[in-house]
Amino acid sequence: MKVTLEGKTILITGAAGFIGSFLTKRLLESVKEIKIIGIDSITDYYDVSLKEERLKMLEETAASINQKESGKSSFTFIKGDIADKAFIDDIFAEYNPSVVVNLAAQAGVRYSITNPESYIHSNIIGFYNILEACRATMGTEKPVEHLVYASSSSVYGSNKKVPYSTEDKVDNPVSLYAATKKSNELFAHAYSKLYKIPSTGLRFFTVYGPMGRPDMAYFKFTNKLVKSEPIQIYNMGDMYRDFTFVSDIVTGIVNVMQKTPEETEDGAPYKVYNIGNNKPSSLMNFVEILENCLIKEGIIKEPGKKELLPMQPGDVYQTYADVTELERDFGFKPSTTLEQGLGEFAKWYKTYYNR
Repeated sequence: MKVTLEGKTILITGAAGFIGSFLTKRLLESVKEIKIIGIDSITDYYDVSLKEERLKMLEETAASINQKESGKSSFTFIKGDIADKAFIDDIFAEYNPSVVVNLAAQAGVRYSITNPESYIHSNIIGFYNILEACRATMGTEKPVEHLVYASSSSVYGSNKKVPYSTEDKVDNPVSLYAATKKSNELFAHAYSKLYKIPSTGLRFFTVYGPMGRPDMAYFKFTNKLVKSEPIQIYNMGDMYRDFTFVSDIVTGIVNVMQKTPEETEDGAPYKVYNIGNNKPSSLMNFVEILENCLIKEGIIKEPGKKELLPMQPGDVYQTYADVTELERDFGFKPSTTLEQGLGEFAKWYKTYYNR
């Protein structure tokens, strides 16, 4: 069923995050009379100033659009934790969102090995609170029309079959992070079946781009290259990732928001899609392209030193998205090349850190 976004109230959790901020910006720029409620707990998992920079970008975008359109669209940011049930219930009661996009989560595979509690807090309890708040609207005059939530390619674990299909068995996660994301899908299916909440999960594949997360490999590599420090490359460089540019991820989310899933055989209005570039790149090739982009922008003068290390706990050998269903249902598949995407990142990095 089609979901109209114009004139609607949209709740986006994790709005100060990498994907959440770019999604909010896209919706403000492309949808008329939209009202976006963005929430984020602004944790210090990584540099808070980067999250503040994203929020500043959104405030400026909203102000610019309001000048042109007489204030019909709006962005309201509220700091809060999705694991705080009273906070979430109050947000739903006050704003009655028509569409909910849950992007708030504790991210990172390696961090989950040493800090498991934060993943249970945000990814399990937090997501449960979102589901319960959506459930409370069903049967009312204004039920939630669509719940879209972030899953991850990490759910595929060490599956050998490629490309990864949403039809594949994903019962053997290799990290707690992956386990929480798989749990999100299971919770969403149960709530969709029991309470008829239309829900769509999106398995993101290695998202990168400007204003990204500093804990991601490409960002960490760049920081070390700038300092002339060797970069650590795991599994001796023999790894492959389906790197996906943030604008492609956002396009996928916006498309999905506007169409609720058909009911499955067991009566659940539920669906899961992969959003990936459908073109894995070797880690060594990725590093070479990154270095070339950084050299082109004058950020570094020459390629850096590499320290080849064994595979790390929780890591997988490769990721590779089968996006057949995404392309079939929405006529879209990610297409940004690494040269384009890393070029955009390098330009942003130069501007942001040279200010």
